[in-house]
Amino acid sequence: MRRGYLALLPICAVLLLHGCAGPRTTDGGDGPPRAGAGRIGAQPVPRQEPLSRYGNHSPYTVLGKTYHVLPASTGYSRRGNASWYGRKFHGRKTSSGEPYDMYQFTAAHRELPLPSYVEVVNLRNNKRVIVRVNDRGPFHDERIIDLSYAAAKALDMLEAGTAPVQVTALTSPDGRSNAQASASQNPALGFRPWLQVGAWKDRDRAREIHLLLRRNGLTSMVSKFESAREVFWRVRSGPYQDHRSQQQAIHRIQGLGLGSPMPMNLP
Repeated sequence: MRRGYLALLPICAVLLLHGCAGPRTTDGGDGPPRAGAGRIGAQPVPRQEPLSRYGNHSPYTVLGKTYHVLPASTGYSRRGNASWYGRKFHGRKTSSGEPYDMYQFTAAHRELPLPSYVEVVNLRNNKRVIVRVNDRGPFHDERIIDLSYAAAKALDMLEAGTAPVQVTALTSPDGRSNAQASASQNPALGFRPWLQVGAWKDRDRAREIHLLLRRNGLTSMVSKFESAREVFWRVRSGPYQDHRSQQQAIHRIQGLGLGSPMPMNLP
């Protein structure tokens, strides 16, 4: 009845480096639960969580197109079309390694860090839900988020299959995104502390900031980032050995008049 997306199992071992974000294909076997359906869970409450060990590799490539994972969900707000996936994928691994549970309020997204929390509003009827993003997809330009059966049901979009939506990132009660919380906790997940000093459309300006950091004894790198058909140049400082050295660098960067850099963990 609708499109689904399945991470191709033969290449899943390789794609685990990319969050097992293989393309999901359609064979007409997806849909709502059959008779004897399970009980739909409660909507999640945004909370601090470490970044998933899988699914946050950036960049990653699917169907010949390269995607970049955002360093944090903070400030994310987009409008576009939502789709949903159901029983065909129930119990199978998501890109984060967690099993997909069609009765929980979850979603797949191409760019947001895993996990993230977002509010999704159906612009046709103004119904809204909160979902936890723990999967990658949908890998079609005309759709920005793929919702679980539970979320799609709450938004009253099961029959239509798709709906125009507003997707807005949510933070934990202390105001931090999961990426920021993960960096401060510094879990032993193979990540090292970095700082994102900023992102500029002007490559020369980014280069100036990079050199300023280097002149003041701070390691730095400039990388290209594409989002919503725009190109930015990110300046990052690191990696740091531990949370204490990262915090010391934050104070030094603030002292240079560059504002407060964003803590993050990178491989």
